[in-house]
Amino acid sequence: MLAAMPPTRATSTNKGESLIRDRGDACPGALRPHLADDGALVRLRLPAGLLTGHQAAVLADAAERLADGALSVTSRGNVELRGLADGCVSALAALLTDAGLLPSGRHERIRNIVASPLAGLDGLGRADVQLWARELDGLLCAREWTAALSGRFLFALDDGRGDMAGLGGDVTLIAESDGTAVVRAGGPALRVAAADAPRAALAAAGAFLAAAREAGNGAWRVRELPDGRRVDLAAALEEAGVAATPAEPSTAPRATPHPPGVTGRAVAVSAPLGRVTAAQWRALLPLPADELRVTPWRGFVLPGFADAGAARDRLAALAGAGFLTDPASPWLGVGACTGRPGCAKSLADVRADAVPGLGGLPVHWSGCERRCGHPRGDWVDVLATGDGRYEVTVRTSGGHGTPVRGGTLTEAVSTARTTSATTPTATK
Repeated sequence: MLAAMPPTRATSTNKGESLIRDRGDACPGALRPHLADDGALVRLRLPAGLLTGHQAAVLADAAERLADGALSVTSRGNVELRGLADGCVSALAALLTDAGLLPSGRHERIRNIVASPLAGLDGLGRADVQLWARELDGLLCAREWTAALSGRFLFALDDGRGDMAGLGGDVTLIAESDGTAVVRAGGPALRVAAADAPRAALAAAGAFLAAAREAGNGAWRVRELPDGRRVDLAAALEEAGVAATPAEPSTAPRATPHPPGVTGRAVAVSAPLGRVTAAQWRALLPLPADELRVTPWRGFVLPGFADAGAARDRLAALAGAGFLTDPASPWLGVGACTGRPGCAKSLADVRADAVPGLGGLPVHWSGCERRCGHPRGDWVDVLATGDGRYEVTVRTSGGHGTPVRGGTLTEAVSTARTTSATTPTATK
């Protein structure tokens, strides 16, 4: 029998056994703040990262009036505001509601939908999954039972280019070229008509909740279901009236994040370390198509420019505002947690200490072993040890870690981004 434990993250019975969660998740939302050392933190879910110009302006105003004057972009294309004082959360909720950013207060934390940011813009995708995202969001907010999903449960909608398929979605939809979509939810994949894809994703989420209830371990995500427990996707789709057939593993490539620059009539940029001031945020405005797409790589896509020349002019202006616009920038793919002084658990001011390092693998600087916001797949883990030093490790999607040593910290990070070198700890 498990002993009572404080509400940390998870407990387990013995080594090798499935985890047991003894509480609901504490993931912050727009209406449920997290109290940090620098004040309240709120996280606003943006399905598919979509904002209108008015909504983007409201967020900039909120950052200046109610928070610390900056906005953070998460690895799910959501937005965080920090440093809110007592009483400001309710004022923020009113602003967000008026702007149409909180269509359902009961569901605001479970609207975790990422979608290919360039879908419908460059001709490379097989379907405009942004449309799927809008429909799925409406379905989630219209059902009472979906509020039981964890604030960490993720829907990933890939237009066939492979950019979302590797982000660890609990339910993943992958568009195919024949007007169908592949649905995955931890077990065998099934193929459905593209028009049924959002309803299929909703049914898969319901099947997960049923599996989690039967498992009794408090699972928040599909991968937390105990061995032998699976989401019964086929039964869920049949019950929902969605015709499905077995699908072979998707042939979609695993694409890397799109680089900044001009793509057709769209502009893509990245936020340094995923954080921008309200003034930088306003530099994204006006939006030529009244649409801003916030990406899971802590960047932005602005579609709808009249021609490539207008897009290049805006790209140059955003470079002047401090955004990352050069595909060769060593800061691309570099992220960091909040660190000191905002987080009491952090052992270092990681944002001040961060260095870019040359190479391809994404890098994440973490102030403690929680590694908040780290990327999926293969990545470079730069972990503060509390003695003014950092451990640099190359981590793979399978969880394996290869420590790296390379003279200075900058050299170690550069080495880690380009190779799986072998010895431990780098010195700051």
